[in-house]
Amino acid sequence: MSDRIIVRGGPAGTMFIGPEVAPTLGEGTAPLDTAVLEVRGGHLVWSVLASQRFPVALIDDTEAAQEWIWAVYGADIALAVADFDSVPTEFTPDPGLPELAPRAYKLGYAHWAARWWPASTLDGIPPLDERLIDVDIRTLTTECDLLVDGADAIDAYEDDDLASRSGADRAEDYALAAGPTTVTDVLVLARGTGGWDWRRCPPGIVDASERTLSWEVRRRPGTTVIQVSAVAAPGLHTPVPPHLHPRALIRTPAATAVAELTLTGDLWTGSAAAPDGWESTVAVDIHVPGVGPSDVADPDDARIRPQLREFAAARLRNAGRAPDDTMLLAEIAAATTDTDF
Repeated sequence: MSDRIIVRGGPAGTMFIGPEVAPTLGEGTAPLDTAVLEVRGGHLVWSVLASQRFPVALIDDTEAAQEWIWAVYGADIALAVADFDSVPTEFTPDPGLPELAPRAYKLGYAHWAARWWPASTLDGIPPLDERLIDVDIRTLTTECDLLVDGADAIDAYEDDDLASRSGADRAEDYALAAGPTTVTDVLVLARGTGGWDWRRCPPGIVDASERTLSWEVRRRPGTTVIQVSAVAAPGLHTPVPPHLHPRALIRTPAATAVAELTLTGDLWTGSAAAPDGWESTVAVDIHVPGVGPSDVADPDDARIRPQLREFAAARLRNAGRAPDDTMLLAEIAAATTDTDF
C-alpha cells in the first residue's frame, strides 16, 4: 500500500490527513474492522484488516493537533495543515517520531479488540482477558502521551461478573445445544440458523459465530410459537444485568414479534407467538435494547465478519508460535493457555 498522504477538507469543517483509500469517520458507516483512537484535536482511524502503515486523521481542532501531526506524519504535513487553503495536497510522510504511529496503532487496536474481538466457542476463537487488554491500554496510553492525555481510557463494556473468561467447554457441545432438537408432543414446522449483527450487542454477551442463532416454529395444540436460541459468549457467567439481556426480533412479511431471552446454562433462549406470515418467510435478529444502530445492518458487515474471524485466528497462531511487539498481552495469553475449545 502506498504511503502517500493526502491533506484535504473533511466533513463538517474538519480536516482529513492520511491515505486516500482508508476508512474514516463522518463519511458513512465505518466498517466493523475500523479501529479508532481519540487524540488531541481529533481522531486517528485504521483498518484492522488492511496493511495500513499510517492512520487517517480526522481533525476538528488543528491548533491542538499540531502537537503531534509533525511526529506522526512529518513537519511538511504539519505546515500544510496550518496553512491549508482548501486545495487538497499530496505528500510523502517523514514522521518526526517514527515509532509513535505503530504504538498508536497498537493502542487503537487494543480498543478495537476490547469491543470487536470475535470470541466464539463454536468457531474455536477464545476470548481475550479483559484485564490484560486494560493493562495494554494503560501502558500504551502512557507511551502515546504526545497524542493522548490519558483521557482515552478503556471504554468497552466492563462488568465484574463478566470479566472472568474460562472457555473450557467443547465447541461441539455448544453446537449440539444450539442446533435443532426434537421436542416431545411438539410438531416442528420450520427451523433455521444464522449469525447476528455484532453492532447490536455489547461484547461478551453472545457468541460471535455465524452459527450462533437458531430458531424453530413449533406447533402445539392450539398454539404456534417460535423458539429462539443463541449461544452465549464463551466463559459468560451469571448474573447478567437485566438491561443487557438480548431480545430476538422475529420478522415475517406480514408482522413482527419480540422474544425476551434468558440465560440458561450456555444458551440464551426465549419464545414468542408466531406472527402472521410465518408460513412464508421467517427472519430472526438479536439485539440488546439501546445498543448499536436501530436500522437494518450494513450488508458489508456479513462480508467482513468471516474476514475478522480469519484475522483473529491468524493472530492467535502467530502469538502462539513467535509473539512479537505487535501482539497484545491478552492475545499471547489466549494463544498459549491450554483451553479445550
